[in-house]
Amino acid sequence: MGLLTEPAALERDPLAGRIPVSIVTGFLGSGKTTLINRLLKRPDMNRVAVIINEFGEQGIDNDLVEVSSEQMMLLNNGCLCCVLRGDLQETLRELFVKRRNGEIIDFNRVVIETTGLADPAPVMQTLMTDTLLQEEYRLDCVVTLVDAVNGLEQIATQPEPVKQSALADRLVITKSDLATADQLAALELRLRELNPQAPLKRAVNGEIELAFLVDVGLRDARSRLEDVERWMGADAHGEGNEHHAHRHDASVQSFCLRFEKPFSWSLFSQCMEVLAALRGSDMLRVKGLVNVAGHAGPLVVQGVQHLFHPPVELKTWPSADRSSRIVFITRGIPRETIAALFAAIAAVEPG
Repeated sequence: MGLLTEPAALERDPLAGRIPVSIVTGFLGSGKTTLINRLLKRPDMNRVAVIINEFGEQGIDNDLVEVSSEQMMLLNNGCLCCVLRGDLQETLRELFVKRRNGEIIDFNRVVIETTGLADPAPVMQTLMTDTLLQEEYRLDCVVTLVDAVNGLEQIATQPEPVKQSALADRLVITKSDLATADQLAALELRLRELNPQAPLKRAVNGEIELAFLVDVGLRDARSRLEDVERWMGADAHGEGNEHHAHRHDASVQSFCLRFEKPFSWSLFSQCMEVLAALRGSDMLRVKGLVNVAGHAGPLVVQGVQHLFHPPVELKTWPSADRSSRIVFITRGIPRETIAALFAAIAAVEPG
C-alpha cells in the first residue's frame, strides 16, 4: 500500500529548512482571532503569513493597512494575511512563489486559522500528502483553543470541539478570567481525558507565551532530540497514558502502546497499513518513537487517519529507554483491539 516510506531511503532530515506551518483551531467563539492578533503584535512575529478561511469571527480589519491583491493583505506590523477562498494547496503554492519572486514579504512562518466548525484533519493531511508543498512547508503544530466558559458544554454536545481537542499538539484555554475555579478544573480534566499528552495552558485576554505555540514540531530532528520529547509529550519520558480513555464518551480515547522488542520495518509498516485500511478514519492521530532493527536511533512516525508522514530517523535515542512507544488517539477503537492486531501480525511474521 505504500503507507509508510522505507526508512532506509531517507538520506537527510526531510523537515530541515522548511517553512513551519501552525494550525490554530477551536470552536466558534473560542478566541482564535484575538490570540492571533496578540501574537502578531510581537516583534519576533513580524514575518508571518496568516491564512484565514474567512474574515474571522471578530475580524482583523483594524490591522489592515493595505490590500495588495484580492486575496493578500499587508498587516500593519509587516505580516501578510491571505483570505482563503479556494484551494489550500493553491494558496500555499501561490504564497511561496510570490515570496520567492520578491512580490511579498519574505515570511518565515505560516499560521492557518480555521473556522470554528472546521475539522483540522484535512488541513493536516494536505500538508502531509502534497509532494510539492512538502518541498517547502512542514507542519509545526496544531493549537486548539477552548472557551473556558462554554467549552465543557460544547465538547459534550458538539463533535467538532472533541476532534479539535483530540488532534491538538497544544491546548489553550481562553477566557479563563471569566470562568470560575470549578469550571476551569472540570474543563482541564475533560481536556486531559481527551488528549493527555498535549501540554495545556490558560490564556488571559488572549495573552500566552509565544514559546508555547511555536517550534513545537520536529525541526532538525536528527540533532534536536529535545524536540522529540516536546512533540511526544509525557510519553517520551515513559509516563504512559494507558488509563486516560475519557469517562464521559468512550468513542474518543488516547493511549500509549509500548513494545520492548525491536520491530522489523516490514512488521511495523504492515501493522499500520492494516489499521489504516480497516479503521483509518477512526485513527485520529498517531505519534510514535519506533525501535526498528538495524537502526541506531528510533524512527519518528506520525499519522492522521489514513495518512502518514515519511518517518524521520534520529541519530540517537532521547533517553536510555529503547522501547517503542506509540501514542494513539482513536474514535471507537479500544486499546486492546490495536494491541491484539500487533500481536496477531507479529505471530505470523516469518522468522
